[in-house]
Amino acid sequence: MPEFSNPFPGNDVPKKLKKDELIRAIRFSVAAEYEAVQFYEQLMAATDDKLSIDVLKDITDEELKHAGQFLRLVEYLSGDDMKKYQEGYQETENMLKKLKKR
Repeated sequence: MPEFSNPFPGNDVPKKLKKDELIRAIRFSVAAEYEAVQFYEQLMAATDDKLSIDVLKDITDEELKHAGQFLRLVEYLSGDDMKKYQEGYQETENMLKKLKKR
Protein backbone atom coordinates (compact mmCIF):
# COMPACT_ATOMS: atom_id res chain seq x y z
CA MET A 1 0.00 0.00 0.00
CA PRO A 2 1.33 3.49 -0.78
CA GLU A 3 2.77 5.51 2.07
CA PHE A 4 1.23 8.91 1.40
CA SER A 5 1.96 10.48 4.74
CA ASN A 6 3.56 7.85 6.91
CA PRO A 7 6.34 9.63 8.79
CA PHE A 8 7.48 6.29 10.26
CA PRO A 9 7.80 3.64 7.55
CA GLY A 10 8.18 0.17 8.97
CA ASN A 11 6.87 -1.26 12.19
CA ASP A 12 8.64 0.77 14.85
CA VAL A 13 8.07 4.40 15.73
CA PRO A 14 11.57 5.89 16.16
CA LYS A 15 10.43 8.59 18.59
CA LYS A 16 7.40 10.14 20.19
CA LEU A 17 6.11 13.25 18.48
CA LYS A 18 6.48 16.58 20.18
CA LYS A 19 3.23 18.47 20.61
CA ASP A 20 3.89 20.83 17.69
CA GLU A 21 4.80 17.88 15.45
CA LEU A 22 1.59 16.09 16.42
CA ILE A 23 -0.46 19.21 15.67
CA ARG A 24 1.12 19.51 12.22
CA ALA A 25 0.52 15.82 11.52
CA ILE A 26 -3.12 16.09 12.52
CA ARG A 27 -3.59 19.21 10.39
CA PHE A 28 -2.17 17.19 7.51
CA SER A 29 -4.69 14.47 8.34
CA VAL A 30 -7.52 17.00 8.03
CA ALA A 31 -6.29 17.87 4.55
CA ALA A 32 -6.09 14.17 3.67
CA GLU A 33 -9.71 13.65 4.74
CA TYR A 34 -10.85 16.52 2.51
CA GLU A 35 -8.76 15.14 -0.35
CA ALA A 36 -10.51 11.79 0.07
CA VAL A 37 -13.91 13.53 0.03
CA GLN A 38 -12.99 15.25 -3.23
CA PHE A 39 -11.86 11.96 -4.76
CA TYR A 40 -15.03 10.09 -3.75
CA GLU A 41 -17.24 12.91 -5.01
CA GLN A 42 -15.43 12.74 -8.37
CA LEU A 43 -16.07 9.00 -8.49
CA MET A 44 -19.77 9.54 -7.71
CA ALA A 45 -20.03 12.11 -10.50
CA ALA A 46 -18.37 9.69 -12.91
CA THR A 47 -20.86 6.84 -12.52
CA ASP A 48 -24.56 6.13 -12.75
CA ASP A 49 -24.29 2.94 -10.68
CA LYS A 50 -26.68 3.48 -7.75
CA LEU A 51 -24.98 1.08 -5.32
CA SER A 52 -21.55 2.58 -6.00
CA ILE A 53 -22.92 6.07 -5.44
CA ASP A 54 -24.60 5.02 -2.19
CA VAL A 55 -21.45 3.34 -0.86
CA LEU A 56 -19.24 6.26 -1.87
CA LYS A 57 -21.67 8.74 -0.30
CA ASP A 58 -21.58 6.78 2.97
CA ILE A 59 -17.78 6.73 2.90
CA THR A 60 -17.69 10.46 2.07
CA ASP A 61 -19.87 11.22 5.08
CA GLU A 62 -17.49 9.23 7.29
CA GLU A 63 -14.49 11.13 5.94
CA LEU A 64 -16.18 14.42 6.85
CA LYS A 65 -16.79 13.09 10.36
CA HIS A 66 -13.11 12.16 10.57
CA ALA A 67 -12.17 15.70 9.52
CA GLY A 68 -14.35 17.00 12.35
CA GLN A 69 -12.68 14.68 14.82
CA PHE A 70 -9.24 15.80 13.72
CA LEU A 71 -10.26 19.47 13.90
CA ARG A 72 -11.52 18.98 17.44
CA LEU A 73 -8.29 17.24 18.37
CA VAL A 74 -6.24 20.12 16.95
CA GLU A 75 -8.39 22.53 18.95
CA TYR A 76 -7.67 20.51 22.09
CA LEU A 77 -3.94 20.41 21.40
CA SER A 78 -3.34 23.95 20.16
CA GLY A 79 -6.09 26.04 21.71
CA ASP A 80 -5.41 28.78 19.17
CA ASP A 81 -6.84 27.21 16.03
CA MET A 82 -10.50 27.43 17.07
CA LYS A 83 -10.17 31.14 17.74
CA LYS A 84 -8.86 31.63 14.21
CA TYR A 85 -11.60 29.43 12.73
CA GLN A 86 -14.22 31.46 14.56
CA GLU A 87 -12.69 34.73 13.37
CA GLY A 88 -12.76 33.48 9.78
CA TYR A 89 -16.32 32.24 10.21
CA GLN A 90 -17.39 35.63 11.52
CA GLU A 91 -15.64 37.46 8.67
CA THR A 92 -17.64 35.39 6.19
CA GLU A 93 -20.85 35.99 8.15
CA ASN A 94 -20.21 39.73 7.91
CA MET A 95 -19.63 39.45 4.16
CA LEU A 96 -22.89 37.52 3.78
CA LYS A 97 -24.79 40.20 5.70
CA LYS A 98 -23.36 42.89 3.42
CA LEU A 99 -24.25 40.83 0.37
CA LYS A 100 -27.86 40.39 1.53
CA LYS A 101 -28.19 44.17 2.03
CA ARG A 102 -27.32 44.85 -1.62
